[in-house]
Amino acid sequence: MHKRTRRTLLVVAGVVLLLAVAVFLRSKAPPEAARLLPESDGILYFNLKPVRAFIHKDLKPPQRVPEYQQFVDATGIDWERDLDSAAIALHRMPDPNGPNGPVAYSMVLSGKLTGKRLNTWLEANSSSREVYAGHTIYSVPSENRTVRVVQIGYDMIAASNYPTTEKIHSIIDRHRTAALPFAGSTLLSQHFHDVPLLAVAWGVGQIGLSFSEGGAIKVFGLSLPLQDDSIIIASITPGLPLGNSVHLRVEEIAPDDDKAASQAASLATIVTVARGVTAQLSDDSANNALRELLKTTEVTQKRNRVIATANLSPAFFSQITKSENSLTTPATPPAQQASH
Repeated sequence: MHKRTRRTLLVVAGVVLLLAVAVFLRSKAPPEAARLLPESDGILYFNLKPVRAFIHKDLKPPQRVPEYQQFVDATGIDWERDLDSAAIALHRMPDPNGPNGPVAYSMVLSGKLTGKRLNTWLEANSSSREVYAGHTIYSVPSENRTVRVVQIGYDMIAASNYPTTEKIHSIIDRHRTAALPFAGSTLLSQHFHDVPLLAVAWGVGQIGLSFSEGGAIKVFGLSLPLQDDSIIIASITPGLPLGNSVHLRVEEIAPDDDKAASQAASLATIVTVARGVTAQLSDDSANNALRELLKTTEVTQKRNRVIATANLSPAFFSQITKSENSLTTPATPPAQQASH
């Protein structure tokens, strides 16, 4: 073989290998929106495209309140249709009874969300503005908090109701290094490897903060034997064949094996008791959804980890939607909802 030809083949092979390695690393890396989040106590991520496709046939369009319809008309943005993914950081507040409540949020939203019409709406509804690293941050009052909103890319919005500008500035700073596949917060680097590869929704860290009541985690009215500061890895992964079911997995990292065994036993007992109780409840959407969740729930222990799994059908999400049918679409975009 000619020396020049051999050299060319070696170069081509090297380029292909590098591209293959880059694609592999990218597949293992957290989503870009999650990598932009600031340091936090917990992280939630939702890839809404497959979720929307999975349950769309069972969903009815929500009734829009007038204020939300005005937002859609003014900006051209419909969160239900245009939001593709959402990454949310949870920040525990030092005083849960203070003016900022127990939890603050920072989020990165991606989809068909940005544009001049949104800027116009933000200009009209903001109380002040700040220019940071070439980006205009709008401060939008919402109840007892200020929600800071900024367009950080052609398809991305960042928002935070943290009391200071620290978190929103961090998101903008991280956006500069977004191309690095393993950039991100400490929490993400420590626990993202525990998230199943094909998960369409997941959470890591102290994600129980969102369900906390007095320091305990409550779901569907059930008080779980977990504290809201427990390290939890939760995920929703499509089952096979696609469209028939999804797998829910919730894993807690306990302080030691004995504590994990105790919590697993307590959680299994709660599931068993709850099955009996819900069997006697009336036949409505919320109760049907809870019954399905409990029917397939299994609790196991592996060393210092407590693992709960369940298989859910599209009907489950349909029941959830029906149970919330009395709640109309919020009048404010997610950026402002975060302040609640």
